Amino acid sequence: MAKQTFTTGQVLTAAQMTSLQQTAMLGGSAKAQTASYVLVAADAGDAITMNNAGATTITVNTGLFAAGDTVTIINLGAGACTITAGTATVTTSGSLVLATNQGGVLRFTSASAAIFFQFATPASGDIEGVTAGTGLSGGGTSGTVTLSINTGVTADLTTAQALSNKTLIAPEERTTVSATAATGTVNFDVSTQGVLYYTSNASANWTLNVRGSSGATLNSILATGDAVTIAFLVTQGSTAYYASGFQIDGSAVTPKYQGGTAFAAGNASSIDAYVYTIVKTGSAAFTVFASQTKFA
Repeated sequence: MAKQTFTTGQVLTAAQMTSLQQTAMLGGSAKAQTASYVLVAADAGDAITMNNAGATTITVNTGLFAAGDTVTIINLGAGACTITAGTATVTTSGSLVLATNQGGVLRFTSASAAIFFQFATPASGDIEGVTAGTGLSGGGTSGTVTLSINTGVTADLTTAQALSNKTLIAPEERTTVSATAATGTVNFDVSTQGVLYYTSNASANWTLNVRGSSGATLNSILATGDAVTIAFLVTQGSTAYYASGFQIDGSAVTPKYQGGTAFAAGNASSIDAYVYTIVKTGSAAFTVFASQTKFA
């Protein structure tokens, strides 16, 4: 039953009582619509059912309803039905886009504002909507949802994630730039960087220790057959130093050197780039390929 004004002593018919009961149970008189519809004042207390194979809208305007009025909306059609704010304001913590067999109740808080309470029709655990974030486009709340990765996006991928048969355009690599002088044992954490650049002049020979992070070993984050390539850029002053040792997870490993000769000196007044490709061949077992290149 649409919203009524009753008088003292009025006798209600059985049909009116049934309709009142339906309204109290959020049912109300069913008003079937097959095309986009603009709510009218007589819809207060009623249920609007939308049934169309294509997309439709239900528009909400101001000055038609009073605070406390409700309108039930149900979509029976294959096309999505969108509750649209016309001149009124409509807010929701759910979705204003109703897929087939979804619905909810518009409750007006004033003549110009309403809150839509969506019925919890999806089963527990179902995804109700996908929203694109930084670096993504697309998304939606019904039907087939597509997300696209935008060009130029910086993404953090753990070793447990894989890209297969994908084209990467100018991928960025995480680099740590530090005003530090190479000396002693230098820890290289592969979980936070692919390149480590020391900009202060090296002060002594050093040992590079490669690990996952301060709390994780490289052995724990690589599977057998996995490989990782890192670069350590070392600034040299007038007295040059070099990488005299190499470790993985604190244990010494002898690399296979480009040209077949171990590092024995650095290059003065330049930047030495040390590149290591580490292949895990078994549990805590690694083969390492190392090179040194002078940049000046």
